[in-house]
Amino acid sequence: MITMIGTGHVFRISEQVSFIVKYTWPDAVLVELDERRYASLMSGGDGKGLENTPKLYRGSAEYQNRISEKNGVLPGGEFTAAIFAGKIVGADIICIDRDAEQTMAEIEEGMSASERVRYSVSSVTDSLFWRKKINVTQKSFADNEEEYVRRMRRRFPTLVEKLIDERDAYMAERIRGALEKYNNIVVVVGDAHVRGICSILDGTEIEKIRLADMMNQERMDCIRSSIWNRKPGIQE
Repeated sequence: MITMIGTGHVFRISEQVSFIVKYTWPDAVLVELDERRYASLMSGGDGKGLENTPKLYRGSAEYQNRISEKNGVLPGGEFTAAIFAGKIVGADIICIDRDAEQTMAEIEEGMSASERVRYSVSSVTDSLFWRKKINVTQKSFADNEEEYVRRMRRRFPTLVEKLIDERDAYMAERIRGALEKYNNIVVVVGDAHVRGICSILDGTEIEKIRLADMMNQERMDCIRSSIWNRKPGIQE
């Protein structure tokens, strides 16, 4: 079986992710990281040393680091939580993402002039009104994911194609490969990838736990109870 967790990189959800991973007892934990980002995360990388990376990658990394700090969370904290929880239960840890620097370089090269302008303006407003923006964006996405992605695709076609579509396909193939070896896996990816990956893996049994579920106390309590009841007699 597959348990797929949809996360948000700047939200305080590490404890929820850790619980889900630990008590589903996976054989493998698959995370939306490439090998370089995994190594940086495990070595306590602080986001520095970005001088020689593509401008778009550098800007994105610096923004996520800044917003994570303001939100009181560590950048990539949900991935770290999933990795350590997986190691506690003896699961293999597998990176399933494309190389992030290469992806961002392709976006930078493929963007039209108008898309670049829209992206630059959006980046400025994101920085100025970060708290309102991330809350509004998360709610808008959760309320109507299909419409949200449609609007994004119209405004940022290159960004959505490279950042979402192509990575969905890449990660879905990595998950297929893992299913040939493991019976019970947990997949931890950004929430925006869940729908696309599940569509590509149509016909595969997938239990989905979304970001909105983990951020809602009542829903998360139901998830905890459901997971807990699968392993009667286990004490936390």
